[in-house]
Amino acid sequence: MADSAATQEFDVLILGGGSAGYSAALRAIQLGYSVGLIEKEKLGGTCLHTGCIPTKAYLHAAELAENAREGAKYGINSSLQSIDMAGVRKYKEGIVAGKHKGLEGLLKMKKVNVITGNGRLVSQDSIDVDGTIYKGKNIILATGSESKTFGLEIGGRILTSTEALNMESVPKSAIVLGGGVIGVEFASVWNSFGVDVTIVEGLPSLVPNEDPAIIKVLERAFKKRGIKFNTGVFFEKVEQDANGVKVSLADGKVLEAEIVLVAVGRGPVTANLGYEEQGITIDRGFVITNERLHTGVGNIYAIGDIVPGVQLAHRGYQHGRFVAEEIAGLKPTIVEDINIPKVTFCEPEIASVGYSEPKAKEKFGADQIETTEYNLAGNGKSSILGTSGIIKMVRVKNGPIVGVHGIGGRIGEQIGEAQLIVNWEAFPEDVAQLIHAHPTQNESLGEAAMALAGAPLHG
Repeated sequence: MADSAATQEFDVLILGGGSAGYSAALRAIQLGYSVGLIEKEKLGGTCLHTGCIPTKAYLHAAELAENAREGAKYGINSSLQSIDMAGVRKYKEGIVAGKHKGLEGLLKMKKVNVITGNGRLVSQDSIDVDGTIYKGKNIILATGSESKTFGLEIGGRILTSTEALNMESVPKSAIVLGGGVIGVEFASVWNSFGVDVTIVEGLPSLVPNEDPAIIKVLERAFKKRGIKFNTGVFFEKVEQDANGVKVSLADGKVLEAEIVLVAVGRGPVTANLGYEEQGITIDRGFVITNERLHTGVGNIYAIGDIVPGVQLAHRGYQHGRFVAEEIAGLKPTIVEDINIPKVTFCEPEIASVGYSEPKAKEKFGADQIETTEYNLAGNGKSSILGTSGIIKMVRVKNGPIVGVHGIGGRIGEQIGEAQLIVNWEAFPEDVAQLIHAHPTQNESLGEAAMALAGAPLHG
């Protein structure tokens, strides 16, 4: 413990400098508060260094590989010579380094006090950072998440997404444990890089949280691409030797490959940080808060991946801004998890916001729900891009659109209007009146809304 002379006090003291923590810091500064931001590694957290940004850089490289391979289809005589993994890594690291430098500069310019070190909550208003005590009138916990491993020892040929992003070469074959967002994104990249990929998912389908219509299109597309998957069966053990890995499934099947990616989700980082000692409720590692993200202890809030719900960087940003405004007494609006936009950046991309058809029927009653599916085959820009897929809209009868779901190449870019439709509780009749520029993929949202309003134009 440091003596009181070393103690520094802030209006807002934040533990964790990832998406949630740094956005809370920036909003609190805007609102006139003094802010201390504690980070043990690099500012930007998982999203910037081992999550969203680097994986999307790899996915863009994968798209370029596919484009080169398929050029002849468009009258362009291109061919794919090879994948230079060192070059892909260099490109990815350049993007990450640039964003990291920009973030550091922004926080410095805004006068956020960045404190480097390992923080631990030691009282309701104090955090010990490697022996120095910092005090906060308000404390925000934002310690983020880490890859779950299901007890598997990571090392050698058994990787998490962190190690997979730093590979020196392209493996010939890979087994991906987990068919959720991380699993299908890596499977998509590796398939484009020429890797023989097999996904193992214990639940009955890939991307099990998506609408059934979207799942059907994705699984069909993956089969067409040659990505193999075993669904509805869990893995029992993973063994490795100098030559490769063996994955034994619960049904007795044994799969072999060069490497295994453990992509079974992410768990909260809350252990041994002093949370429970201060009376904070922890359930399966997550910090339990009220709907306004207060822990019920002192002036302590929790935000981002440590709070149960969808683990998304933009949810972290929203939580950070929300809590800063809550501290300031601005009474910010709660955005429910169901209405947070989601994009899975595999090929084809998936975009979704609001209720899937089954969830909507559960919430509003089966006889109260109407849906429509617009096929991207009728969309000029999608045909030009050589992609297929659908836009599905879910509405309450005589009421608003409560879910928008899409799948297709580049369809993630349409999530902006989709989330406005759902969050502003637009009726199909409202959206049908809006003009969508031609030829764009954005038109597909207008077409789906027109169909749901009973007046389809191109369908």
